[in-house]
Amino acid sequence: MKQLPFIPIIVGTDINAYNMAISFHEAYGVKPILIGKMQMGFTNLSSVMERIEIHPDLTENFVPVLTKLAEKLQTDGKKLLLVGTNDAYVRLMIENEQELKRHYVFHSIGEPLMNQLQNKANFYPLCDAHGIETPKTFIYDCANPVPFNEPMTYPVIIKPSNGIEYYANSFPGQKKVYRVETEEEAKGVIDKITESGYRDELIIQDFIPGDDTYMWDSVVYINSRGKTELVTFGQVVLQEHTATAIGNYTAVISRYHEEMMQKLQQFLESVGYVGFANFDMKYDERDGKFKVFEVNIRQGRSSYYVTALGHNMASYLVEDLIEGKDKPLTYLDEEFLFSVVPKAVLRKFVDNKDVRQDVKRLIKQGRWGNPLFYKNDKSLKRKLYLLLRQINYYRKYKNNSW
Repeated sequence: MKQLPFIPIIVGTDINAYNMAISFHEAYGVKPILIGKMQMGFTNLSSVMERIEIHPDLTENFVPVLTKLAEKLQTDGKKLLLVGTNDAYVRLMIENEQELKRHYVFHSIGEPLMNQLQNKANFYPLCDAHGIETPKTFIYDCANPVPFNEPMTYPVIIKPSNGIEYYANSFPGQKKVYRVETEEEAKGVIDKITESGYRDELIIQDFIPGDDTYMWDSVVYINSRGKTELVTFGQVVLQEHTATAIGNYTAVISRYHEEMMQKLQQFLESVGYVGFANFDMKYDERDGKFKVFEVNIRQGRSSYYVTALGHNMASYLVEDLIEGKDKPLTYLDEEFLFSVVPKAVLRKFVDNKDVRQDVKRLIKQGRWGNPLFYKNDKSLKRKLYLLLRQINYYRKYKNNSW
């Protein structure tokens, strides 16, 4: 086998980490090294990982753990390509860029831009300044709690501006996103979050009507020289319906909307972004506009449809950061159904008739796939784990609604 000039190191052990790992394996036949806080069945049982290192204290000892890993690897001059798979890990990579780049190569946008994009209280004004529509929003400061008496049209959505800080203050009944129907209910949620010790800001915003299929996704890649190489657009078919996972997409169909794709590309270019970005938005039929909720400064867990359509995510990183090559700009314009749930769930729980017909058509045409069942992953234990998980998905959608 041809010797590669790099070793992929993936920080994380979840679905996103698995999707990136198989992207490297598909493109280069290489088994990545994973490092994370806990074992997860998606990756722990896999046969396409070189190894997985578990460090429960990874967040607190991020630089020492990664430095020690780099020092013990026999690289023979190979570059260590570091890939983050969640917001907390990407933040730690950027905050510790100077120390980590002694050993690793990775994208870094700098702390000021990261704080503008990751903190929603900063992100929404930035969007407004660049012509990106966002939901009508009120910012509530938990560091200076006062009675919430703002005139709002209910229902509204309540969510933390700073997700990393929010999850550092866990409490019973904690949800990723709250949908509240009355002012009294809103006050109760605010009080519960404030009492947990969370001292950052809350986003209280207009609830845009529509089921999961009104949600949309976009993946953008801008190389280290500031050149956009990829823009995609996808319609969500289903998202998770459990309280702690709302907003995680379980099925997406790749679509095409040139105007919105151009707007998102221009926004990222104008703020000096580099690397993968993943936008979450919702279509508002009341005014015919897409309203952006957030941008993840990384690829998303549902971004694998990019790889499935021949634009391997790992190859973008390797050709850019390892080989210094440019790829031509692609506005992805092919249909593919990404799904991590079984076909029975798609047939039963997708309410939108038009989207359900598209789902059936794409399955019939063979233009769909579940990356968790990667054909070159030979682990039988993992296949059993996934089978049980697929059965549980049906129960979850049957017993939970959003």
